Amino acid sequence: MASNPQASQLLGQREASDASNSSIPPRKMPTGKLYSIGDIHVGFADNKVAWSRLTPHPGDGLILCGDVGDSAEQMRLAFSRATECFDTVWWCPGNHELYTLPDKSGTTGVRGEQKYQECVDVAREYNVLNPEDDFVVWEGEGGPAVIAPIFTLYDYSFRPDDVSLEGAVPWAREKDTEATDEFLLHPDPHPSRQDWCKVLVQKFETKLEAARARFPLLPLVIANHWPLREDLVTLKFIPRFSLWCGTKLTDDWHRRFNAKVVISGHLHIRRTDWKDGCRFEEVSLGYPRQWKKCAEMGLGVNELLREILPGPEIPKTEEVPTQWRVYG
Repeated sequence: MASNPQASQLLGQREASDASNSSIPPRKMPTGKLYSIGDIHVGFADNKVAWSRLTPHPGDGLILCGDVGDSAEQMRLAFSRATECFDTVWWCPGNHELYTLPDKSGTTGVRGEQKYQECVDVAREYNVLNPEDDFVVWEGEGGPAVIAPIFTLYDYSFRPDDVSLEGAVPWAREKDTEATDEFLLHPDPHPSRQDWCKVLVQKFETKLEAARARFPLLPLVIANHWPLREDLVTLKFIPRFSLWCGTKLTDDWHRRFNAKVVISGHLHIRRTDWKDGCRFEEVSLGYPRQWKKCAEMGLGVNELLREILPGPEIPKTEEVPTQWRVYG
């Protein structure tokens, strides 16, 4: 595989900067495989124990696709183990990292954009690459490719055509469905979550366009907690939860930005789809009850890590059915 001098220089500059601060864990240029997992929710005791059993992957990289925990303390626990086991770790935020929760004294913390920045600061404590960092070129197996962690949120557009924006949440409540986000995820300083989503979409649209211009011959690996397409949201038991699962503004991003793989979490339903030659991977672990059958079979986080690169070969047929990956 050919080396990319521009990419090596980019990561090399980061490594030199990191080395100047001995308190930050070192990061190496991975030469092996790229894995991903999301929604590890280490605030749950069973998930915390499972994450503590993550095994070393020297030479490999890992993308944490959001919802690692509900607090800075839980994020540190997740990042600490991840960076011990993988040469390079990426992270993009989920809704749970953005929750504003009261502390033991009952005092609530920062909200909205400030809460997101707090999460970014925690990631940087552990040298974890995040949406605010420069995109890095992967030169390990299955590369070269640009690794692009992003953050888009949602705007309630994953709803039927006959349901208005104003009527969307009441429509979901008709079936006893309402995301905790409505109470704990604040959009400050934006007037609404959908307004914040619009700003984020514009921000990362610009960043992805710049990456395509800088590396015109390289495919992208886009990682976002929320699915980029509505047709990837299949929620058999809570279909109206789709409101909190993404935005239609990103529907064609896999084509526009030459994505090789798009990774997401959030749904807690592991699946693989192919759209226009692009592989879509939902990589959630989920709450303990949602991977209980896996645990009973002796399958933990190590077995449920999803190989992103090199990954499976591109199917030779145009129509490929969804692969429901219950056990990995």
